[in-house]
Amino acid sequence: MTDPAHPVSPPQAPSNARMALPPDDTLRAELHNEVHARPAARIRLPALIVFVAVLNEGVSREQECAHLQRLPGQASLSPDQMRDNFVRLHFGHYTLKWERHTEFTRYSIVQPLPQGTGLGECEPELLSALVMPADWLRDIPGRTVAAIKLVMLQAEMPQQTPQAQAALMAQAQRWLGGERTVVASQVGGGHSWAVTDFHLLPSGFERMLVITSPDTTETRAGRISQRLFEIETYRLMAMRGLPAVKALGPMLSQAEAQLASITAQLENKSASEQELLDQLVSLAVRVERATAENNYRFGATRAYDALVTQRIGELREKPIPGTQTIGEFIQRRLSPAMATVAASAQRLTSLSERISRASALLRTRVDIVTEAQNQQLLEKLTRGQEMQLHLQTTVEGLSIAAISYYVISLSLYLAKGAKAAGLPIHPEIAAGALIPLVLWAVWRTTRRIHAKLSAPGSTKP
Repeated sequence: MTDPAHPVSPPQAPSNARMALPPDDTLRAELHNEVHARPAARIRLPALIVFVAVLNEGVSREQECAHLQRLPGQASLSPDQMRDNFVRLHFGHYTLKWERHTEFTRYSIVQPLPQGTGLGECEPELLSALVMPADWLRDIPGRTVAAIKLVMLQAEMPQQTPQAQAALMAQAQRWLGGERTVVASQVGGGHSWAVTDFHLLPSGFERMLVITSPDTTETRAGRISQRLFEIETYRLMAMRGLPAVKALGPMLSQAEAQLASITAQLENKSASEQELLDQLVSLAVRVERATAENNYRFGATRAYDALVTQRIGELREKPIPGTQTIGEFIQRRLSPAMATVAASAQRLTSLSERISRASALLRTRVDIVTEAQNQQLLEKLTRGQEMQLHLQTTVEGLSIAAISYYVISLSLYLAKGAKAAGLPIHPEIAAGALIPLVLWAVWRTTRRIHAKLSAPGSTKP
């Protein structure tokens, strides 16, 4: 935690006892100190706490530091002092706490309760009593997501009788204006009351009233205010998933209808594989884009909803007769929205899975068609090879006859030459006698060549 008003002492040299440990992991100190990262404020009662939460998308820590530097005596504040995402600034009679979160930044201003704004007043004006300049609040970098003016004061808590509780509740309703229905709870087991109407005033703020017993400590008051602020902030952040779901609904309906049409075409074989593939690819791209655009918001909504439930549990509410509790009021209105977001997220996931199954069916169909085509091709190749074999056998037979003819012709010319040389040979008879022998020799030679070619591992005759 970085607190410019209370600088941290420089680290001391390691003691002998510390040297007995192995070297620290690089993240040990950071992870250990995270438990102290955002301590609750110590609030001296009675007090007015002004809380503003703004979305920080596109807003850098440097911009927020420059805005804080506009406050009196903070010109030397640097972004390095804000690297832990928490700074508490002290200004004498009031303090300001800056906290940066993933999606939003919170500013909490704690000041003494102004005169004329106590429990006996009727809808007191609080905006003009702010110690913070209005232009400084207006110029906070970001877009407002929550703004609350919380008054915390001490009073004698009523006995557990309906009459005493009704009297205190009437005072609280009068303080809030008395025109709207309020929700209230006994928090911390009954030592404090929290009352609000969850309405936005023309100024853009909500109002909350906390009445505590005189023995409430400053740290307990800080925890109560922090939980109330977190409940409202996380509730609003969780609700940001609902507009995204409403915008996504028409696309989901159209995509589901298109997928049903593709499945019907796949079943009826009324379209070619290429047409179905083009439609599936286009649909898958749309669904994946929608998933990428909304997946973070769906996850954040679940996380914020869980935080709201946790913070409501930490209030340890007890009901006030005749009044709805804060937790019940929020859950009855938040739960349907969260269920809608969860159902849409599941619907989107289911649609993606169904597209994958349809793609698998289409691939199976294409594979079957391809196998049938390959089988037909193999049959044609087999018939061609058979015809080629028959043709080769015929050609080999003709080749044997041709070779034998040429051998016998040479033998005839050789016999004629021998007769002319005076040998007692009859050429025609000799050639005729050689015909069986030549045919057998040529046939035998051809068979030996075939045998060598057919031998395993043979590459040449």
